[in-house]
Amino acid sequence: MTVVPSFSRVGIALRRRLEVWREPPPMDGQVVVLTGGTSGIGLAAATAMARLGATVHLVGRDPERARRARSAVEAAGGATVHVDLVDLADCDAVVGLGRSLAERYDRINALVHNAGSLSRAYKATPAGVELTVATQVLGPYVLTATLAPLLWKSSPATIVTVSSGGMYTQRFDLEHLEMGAVDYDGVVAYARCKRAEVILADAWARRFGAAGVVSYAMHPGWVNTPGLKAGLPRFEAFWRPLLRSPDQGADTVVWLASGGPASKAGALGLETPSSGFFHDRARRRDHRFPVTRPTRPGDGEALLAWCAARTGIVTPVPAGAAGQHG
Repeated sequence: MTVVPSFSRVGIALRRRLEVWREPPPMDGQVVVLTGGTSGIGLAAATAMARLGATVHLVGRDPERARRARSAVEAAGGATVHVDLVDLADCDAVVGLGRSLAERYDRINALVHNAGSLSRAYKATPAGVELTVATQVLGPYVLTATLAPLLWKSSPATIVTVSSGGMYTQRFDLEHLEMGAVDYDGVVAYARCKRAEVILADAWARRFGAAGVVSYAMHPGWVNTPGLKAGLPRFEAFWRPLLRSPDQGADTVVWLASGGPASKAGALGLETPSSGFFHDRARRRDHRFPVTRPTRPGDGEALLAWCAARTGIVTPVPAGAAGQHG
């Protein structure tokens, strides 16, 4: 009874009006790296952050879509937009991207993990990793681990992970995170990875907090994007009148990346949250059903270790925090 109005365009319209939302803080001089920024929520977020003054670096796969996205963002924001064509499912390519960015920038103020897609059929990378896990768990893990020193240098810095309301349907179970070809269900695989993204976001907040990096996860509600239409065509057709626009879906992404939580906390005399799961500019519960049970202590570190073992890339620990983690 609460999901439909909350996740639809109705929910964000009411909250914006009742809570009197203000424009996100300015981002002049800030550098933002955003994956999946060539369409939908990612493109809307990139455009909004460029308008706020940020230098936006888009990561995508398709050359033509990337070209159109860069032109659109530059036209809207008036700033130069940089693009790298990288498949996040390719671990070596992601490591190369991180090294390339380290050569071009001396700091990164915000890293936004937005790339993702729902595949109905089982697919695997050349390395034998199920594609959803490779793209939406291992790819963001490797990119974050590689760019961590640049985030530390820009302290305060922010990591934003775009999850999905679908993650409410799945508990975190590391042993069953990656599905095989025999029992594959694309919707379940997607939801499990979106749950894992929330676990990773919290783990990064714990790992990087000593270096002044906050890490948030969020879900944008039900948004009318090409990805939704391709992955869930019946759902998109049925709920189309109530779906949010990409701009509405991107609002909380931009608010988080620009330092909205710090501004809000400062106005209320509160401490800035270092982590949390957000929806429509407010911290929300990341579990709604008993079957999904709350995350257990140690889940985040276990997932970091699992990703390190699968990729060969170890998440670094900032100086002064080495004794806090195993």
